Amino acid sequence: MSEKENKAALKLSVASSPHIGSVDSTPGIMLDVIIALIPALAAAVWFFGARALTLVLVTVASTVGFEALYRKLMKLPMAAGDLSAVVTGMLLAMCLPASTPYWVAVLGGAFSMIIVKQLFGGLGKNFLNPALAGRVFLFSSFPALISVYTAPGQRLSIWGVDAVSTATPMNALHNGRLPDGVSIQQLLVGEQAGCLGEVAALMLIVGGIYLVLRKVISPRIPLFYIGTVAVLTFLFPLGGVARVDWMLYNLLSGGLMLGAIFMATDYVTSPVTPTGRTVYAIGCGALTVFLRYFGIYPEAVSFSILVMNILVWALDKAFMPHRFGTPWFQKKAKEASK
Repeated sequence: MSEKENKAALKLSVASSPHIGSVDSTPGIMLDVIIALIPALAAAVWFFGARALTLVLVTVASTVGFEALYRKLMKLPMAAGDLSAVVTGMLLAMCLPASTPYWVAVLGGAFSMIIVKQLFGGLGKNFLNPALAGRVFLFSSFPALISVYTAPGQRLSIWGVDAVSTATPMNALHNGRLPDGVSIQQLLVGEQAGCLGEVAALMLIVGGIYLVLRKVISPRIPLFYIGTVAVLTFLFPLGGVARVDWMLYNLLSGGLMLGAIFMATDYVTSPVTPTGRTVYAIGCGALTVFLRYFGIYPEAVSFSILVMNILVWALDKAFMPHRFGTPWFQKKAKEASK
């Protein structure tokens, strides 16, 4: 067979099944996540001013820049086109209060992209969510700088922060009481102190619905995560608070919606099997409630998801379905070896 015929044969060769056709791509999926985050970002800009937007832009520039720098130094192909660094930057910024100094956000971007993502091989090989790991790194390193929350309506200056700090609803909940002067309606629309992506629960839910309709995420993880928190807080309220009120305030305060919809559903750091995802989500919810009740810090979503990220390999192994006939062949092989 001539060389020309060999090339023609290769073009006509068919790989083994299964054959799945899909128009999905990494840039397309990441673009959908960016679009889903826009409502929550718009709410943050409305309540905290233009500094919220500039903080997001600075964080995104750092994640994209440090990824490009690392891959340049390591002589690896550039990966900016997949938009994953943009998503990581946006999610990291949404985990920070508007008063966060820009240099702190840049340092968090460097840690997320270089230490958590690129050192493990890049997109698809990291075992922790880069944005959450970056947030925990900053919280552990500079707690005083990223724990200053301003009340909604205090529009911060782009170049300097001069605002009165206030407690978040999670501080009150951590002490076994409902936050004073903050209603359920205010929690929904974003009139509460907190990180950029924590304040407007309704906008995060809108983004989650968009991702489900676009089939970017399955509702399984968010529903089981949020549902677990709802059941546990309803059954075990603190401070003699009415069960329904305690449950709703816990669901709509802090980073629960952001974590359940945008962080826990990360393809790379969540299980691949339906049963594994269910157990993973229930674990995230149970840990969140446990750490909120008994932990040192008021919020626990970041720590809960990262702990379950570490256990994903075990969940995948435990709930991976067996191929048809595998037990029979294993039995026959064992009998033949005797």
